[in-house]
Amino acid sequence: MQTPVSLQDKKSFIQWFLNHYQLKKRESVWILNYLVNHNEVLSNVHFVREAKFCPRGIIMTSHCSDEVPFRFYKNQLVTTDAEKSFHDIRLNQHDPLYIQLNFDKANQNIFYAAVLVENPFIPNEYFITQKDKDLAKDLLDKLLFDSTKTRLLNKIDKALDQHDRDTFEQLVKQLNHLESIAENQPDIH
Repeated sequence: MQTPVSLQDKKSFIQWFLNHYQLKKRESVWILNYLVNHNEVLSNVHFVREAKFCPRGIIMTSHCSDEVPFRFYKNQLVTTDAEKSFHDIRLNQHDPLYIQLNFDKANQNIFYAAVLVENPFIPNEYFITQKDKDLAKDLLDKLLFDSTKTRLLNKIDKALDQHDRDTFEQLVKQLNHLESIAENQPDIH
């Protein structure tokens, strides 16, 4: 279990962030300043990656990032209206609020990393890339090839031990066919 981030750490981070980055929407600055000045609300704020998956999340972006300027997610609804989200924050002070900040090199920033918590709402398969899928498929293909080849070689040995020429020839054909298929596949040998 992750230790919660203290109010003071959240305040210090927000103040640092506001001093170093200019947000694309001025309402984002208002929201962050509101949070700094309201401990009860700030105690329910969690900085996360991929806030779009959260039941109540905000994405705010600085000018140095190409991401969307502002998004507020509440359950299945999405709005770019920062004033509506500000109103929701004030009305629902006791509800968890998840914030994602987009700024240059955010994933390498130690100050941001210090307040980030794991997002419990990200689907398990979200970070599985096409490359991961391709590697998994290649591995399964290799395992299937090796298993089939081993099984055929064992049967060939058994046919030789039993002097069963017909079975031996049939199994050698199967083995040759398997290897010819594998030759046309990348990375199966």
